[in-house]
Amino acid sequence: MTNEQKERITAMRHDGYGYTTIAKAVGLTKDNVKAYCRAHDLAGVKAQSNARIIPEQSFCQCCGKPLHQIPGRKKVKFCSAVCRQQWWNTHPEQVKRKAVYSFTCAYCGNLFTAYGNSSRKYCCHSCYIAARFKGGESHD
Repeated sequence: MTNEQKERITAMRHDGYGYTTIAKAVGLTKDNVKAYCRAHDLAGVKAQSNARIIPEQSFCQCCGKPLHQIPGRKKVKFCSAVCRQQWWNTHPEQVKRKAVYSFTCAYCGNLFTAYGNSSRKYCCHSCYIAARFKGGESHD
């Protein structure tokens, strides 16, 4: 947690914002914000409003460094490609997989799914090799 994040948490808590709203604005988890508030005597007062805010400064979702947003461009969520990759590798449940396709293997006839490839024919490499180099007889 950076000093800027700590100052922002303190200021927002004094303004009456709740843990969840502060966590989203600062780029930390709700539990991190709650622990900081309890350790610095900022806890105990329930937030008056459940208002959604748009933070004037955003922070990296992985490491918490301040981000520089460029007007007219897509909002940046990570400070670097390393942070982006690390965050997505540790949060696979948040990936919205929309390109999942269902197929029947052309060699063995098994049902399988593939992500991101709408023209796949075989369920595995061994079925591909068997169909390609062994005359295409099924191994059912």
